[in-house]
Order: sequence, then C-alpha cells, then structure tokens
Amino acid sequence: MASHLLNVARILSKLTLNTNCRVTNTIIKLERELPKQPLFNHASRNTNFFNKMPAEDLWKGITTVSNAGKKRGRGKTVSKKNIKDLNRGQIIGVGKANMLWPGLTAPIIRGKEIVEQQKLPEDPERQARLNQLRDQMGTHRRAKLSPIERGWSGAKMPGRSIGPPDPVGEDNFEGFDTKVLELKTVFNMKGNFGRKRRVSATVVTGNKNGLVGFANGKGIEPRTAMRKAKNRSAQKLVHIKIFRNHTVFHDFFTQFGATKIYVWQKPEGYGLECHRAIKTICEVVGINDLHAKVEGSTNVTFVMKAFLLGLVRQKTHQEIAEEKKLHLVEFTKENGGFPTVLASPAQCRKEDQLGKDEILDFTQYCFDGRVILKKKKYPPFYTKLKSYEIYLKKQEKLRNKEKVKLDLITQYGEIRSFLTEKYPECRPFRRAKKEEEQEAEA
Repeated sequence: MASHLLNVARILSKLTLNTNCRVTNTIIKLERELPKQPLFNHASRNTNFFNKMPAEDLWKGITTVSNAGKKRGRGKTVSKKNIKDLNRGQIIGVGKANMLWPGLTAPIIRGKEIVEQQKLPEDPERQARLNQLRDQMGTHRRAKLSPIERGWSGAKMPGRSIGPPDPVGEDNFEGFDTKVLELKTVFNMKGNFGRKRRVSATVVTGNKNGLVGFANGKGIEPRTAMRKAKNRSAQKLVHIKIFRNHTVFHDFFTQFGATKIYVWQKPEGYGLECHRAIKTICEVVGINDLHAKVEGSTNVTFVMKAFLLGLVRQKTHQEIAEEKKLHLVEFTKENGGFPTVLASPAQCRKEDQLGKDEILDFTQYCFDGRVILKKKKYPPFYTKLKSYEIYLKKQEKLRNKEKVKLDLITQYGEIRSFLTEKYPECRPFRRAKKEEEQEAEA
C-alpha cells in the first residue's frame, strides 16, 4: 500500500498548479519516512520440518519403513538400535567455546565472591569423545551363547531357556526351568483400531523330576508374551510317571488333531531320538532315553499336546498287570535275555481263561492294535550294475575278516591259527603294556 501511494505522489509531482509551488519537498519527506520495500511481496516461510519436528520424529523418518513397505517385506533389519541420541554426552552450557557461565555451569556465588563469566582453555578431545560415543550407539552386539543354550535354530527363541517362573508370594520355583516352544507374530483385525499386532509365545516348564506344565501368552513385546506364558504354565502343573528315572513306563500311541505319535521305551544311555519339540519337553520333564515317531501334522502346538496327553495317560506296570490279570515280564539284552517280573496281579488268569481274539503282544496292546507305517526300502541303483558284481566277488575273500579278528582276540587273547604252535615265529608281534606306558611317559 505504501509503495502504491509513493507512485501516486511521484505522478502528482509532475503536475503543477503553480510554477512557484511544487510538491517535490513533500515527496522527498515521504521517501525518507517510508521504508524501502520491493514492488512485489513474496510469501516466505522461516520454518521447515527440520526445525519444527522433534528429533524423535526426524529419526523415525530416516530409520523406519511405512506400513505399505512393511507389508511388502521391507525394513526387516530396521530397529530402534539404529537411532542415535545426539544429546548424549553433552552438557548444557558446554560447547566448542569452553566458557564459564555463572548459574549454568558454575555457582553464582563461591564463598563471598561473585563468580564472573570467563573463558576457559579449549578442550580439543571433546569432539573426539562425542564421536566415539555416537559410533558405539549404532553397533549393538548380542551376547554370545554356548551351542547348548542357542535353541533349535541359532539366534531364534524356540528351544531356548528363559529361567524359572516368577515367585508367587512365599512360593519359589526352585529347580524349575522354562523353555520356549513357539514364538510368532499374530494379527487381529479390530473395527476401530484396524489390524492389531501382537506376539504369541508357547512355553513349557518343569522341574526335571516329573512336574510339567505348558501355557500360551500374548503381548505387544516378546518379553511380555514369554513372561505371561511362563507364569501361567507354573499354575498348570501335572505329574508325569517316569520309569527308573530315565524313560517312559511303556510304549504308547497318542494323538491330537491330525498329529499321531508313536513312542518307544528305551534303555539307559540311548538318548532322545525324536522331534525337537518332544526333545525339549523331555528335557524339562526329566526323561533321558526315548524314541518317538511323528506322523501327520508337525504343528508344534499339536505335537506338544499329543505328547503330554500320552505321558499323562501312561499306566504303571502294576496297573497293566491288574487290568490284564497276567504277569508282566521283561526280557532285555542287558539281562542276558532272562525274564524279569515287573508286576504281578492279585489274582492271575489261567491259559484256558484267555480269549481267542485277546491281544497278548505287549507292543500291540500299548499301541491299541495300531500298526506303524513302514515304507519299503528299495535297493540302491548301483546294485544292478555289472561293476557291483565284480566288487562283491573281490570282497568275498575279505568277508567277516574284522569279525574273525575280534573273535580270536576274545577267545585266545591274540590273532592265531592252527599253525601258530608249529610256527611260533609267525605269531604277530605285540608290545607289552609296560613298554607302551613307559614310552608315553617319556
């Protein structure tokens, strides 16, 4: 508006009403009083998103991915660990120019004197310390775990131990251990919130002496879900029967949903030869020797429920003997094939009292008459080749060679034949144990 008036005044100055009277002086005064402004005003902003948004939102824009990008699988390695706090290590009032500010970096009064503002000597290592501190923020190294504690697949949680449940009042869960069986992300569609994301955890806990419990927990964070599941599993404990503190009482068949499991009792020292979820449950329960075969669905939840259902339904040897009204006898290689009576009923049946269709085979009785699916093993392809026949002919001379050696050493203490006594110089040389021990010590 002012510039428009100035232009009008300039035009009027050219017009004269009287030669002796001009308005030039008035125009000069207006030019001095009005500030100089451009002819056209352009709107300008002095703020942008760099100085308007907080640091947290700026870092979020750099380090995160949009919801559409997450659906496409982007940003899997992005986390809060990549965000650096640039204010960390800095003190208000302390900067590149090392100054003493009373009331900010120093007290206003020291003793009876008033502290004055003064410049201190520069600290050349200050920026280097800040850079070192910032470099350490982005590099987060996970604690190394031993191969036994790593779980099923490296850095993932399933199979790993998360400790005993939290104490309830005065009750402490001493000797208990909890292991994760499944940890997954689940989504629930809400009408007002949209897709709600949570983490679901399935854990099993036990004291390695027969007590076991399982539970499922959900939470926004994995730690929350695992803590909920761990504490819930401690409230649902059941007792499992263990035979001779190392294996199950008998072979059994169990099923849950589409999952079928066949379990065999094994001698001490056999180990756990089974599905990894069953192995984890056995470690928590206290079973050391077992063989199991899973048929059908291998869903971890179904496998866990089916196996625990089979463990709970186990019968003791005395219960089986009372049910069948027969003696329960065990034959093992460790016992030389001699029978060992495990249980006897109060009243035993005679042979003429047995039914014609009654199952007397112990394995068939334990599996409820079911037959295990066994796939036919086909011979390898090379058995039909001519070269394989030539190989078998050459190996005919060496057949059972190692076995014969072992038999001779077991029977005679040395490798010998019917000509050994006639030709003692052909006896294989064997050094005495004392000489071997002396050489080892030297």
